[in-house]
Amino acid sequence: MLARRHFLRLLGFGATAGLLGVNQRANARSSVETLLKNDHLPVVLPGWAGNRLVGRQFVNADGTVFESKFSTLLAWQLQRNPQREEKKNDTWAPPVQALSPDLLVGTAPAAQDALVWLGHATWLIQWGGRRVLTDPVFFNVSLVKRRHALPFPDPAQLRNLDVVFFSHGHRDHLDERSVKIVLAANPRAVWLTPLRMAPLLTAWGVPAAQIQEAGWWQSYDLPGAAFPLTLTFLPAQHWHRRGLADMNRVLWGSLLIQHHPSNRTLWFAGDTAWGPHFQQIADHFGPLDYALLPIGAYKPRFMMSAAHISPPEAIKAFNLLRAETFLPMHHGTFDLSDEPAAEPLRVIEQLAASGGLSAGQRLVAPAVGAATTLT
Repeated sequence: MLARRHFLRLLGFGATAGLLGVNQRANARSSVETLLKNDHLPVVLPGWAGNRLVGRQFVNADGTVFESKFSTLLAWQLQRNPQREEKKNDTWAPPVQALSPDLLVGTAPAAQDALVWLGHATWLIQWGGRRVLTDPVFFNVSLVKRRHALPFPDPAQLRNLDVVFFSHGHRDHLDERSVKIVLAANPRAVWLTPLRMAPLLTAWGVPAAQIQEAGWWQSYDLPGAAFPLTLTFLPAQHWHRRGLADMNRVLWGSLLIQHHPSNRTLWFAGDTAWGPHFQQIADHFGPLDYALLPIGAYKPRFMMSAAHISPPEAIKAFNLLRAETFLPMHHGTFDLSDEPAAEPLRVIEQLAASGGLSAGQRLVAPAVGAATTLT
């Protein structure tokens, strides 16, 4: 039951309050429907007019919104976890190794292109001499304890960042304390967000002039004529909530990074359930070189399928994207669901070893803090 209370806290609920639910068809008949995008950013999908807003809520690509349903929450709270004992005895946590000092402070040469998992959905990406940080969360969140250490003594040592990106506003991806530390150590960084997230960041001290909001299928405007990367905000099948009155009022999504000198691509999927965006991204940008895909927080399926893909779905998405390298994330750091901590990676490794990957594809599951070379 502890993981279930953790999940509720992350969504902004009290220990006994809150409603969770399932994806349901958006109903525009009782609300005004509009389309929203950043008119100052280019659109990469022909004909894309903007993200749908039904009333004040953003809508998924399949036309659904995540809607509160008390019966779903109640069923989850009352159902016994069939893996309760296995989970109780599972002490696995991702291995951690110290991050290279050069990568930590950004003094590594431009030739050292590397990708470093810092736990959960936090990645340090150094590519073409530029440094991108995704979804920085360095501490316990909403009383949910991290299950492993950081690969450096102090997150304030993480310096010389060019870009900080957020996929969505859930508390295990957007953390006030982490934001303030990153901001103090990187006062010139550009902060890239989904639509309508800027007020959260400005309230925490991020200058409005350094924030760019984007809708799906829009590329951010990065400083410098010689910037070697294009960063494009793409869809995810998810939702937003931090409190009781902001359901789906901030957009969610994923990030594509294109490295121009090599024409290589990296997709950071953020948090996502299964949806049509996998095929859409494959059609417009595939085949991909690197796919950073979530694999954890997926049980029970009647509760989690509207928010998180399962390991088999992650393999399915990887193949649909025709990607070359699979890097798993969103597992082992926070206890948010019913599966044991070691299960997501074990299942992924079993699927990969039993024919889940095609010739030329590979699974790379790095230790926290280990550098994976970007070629």
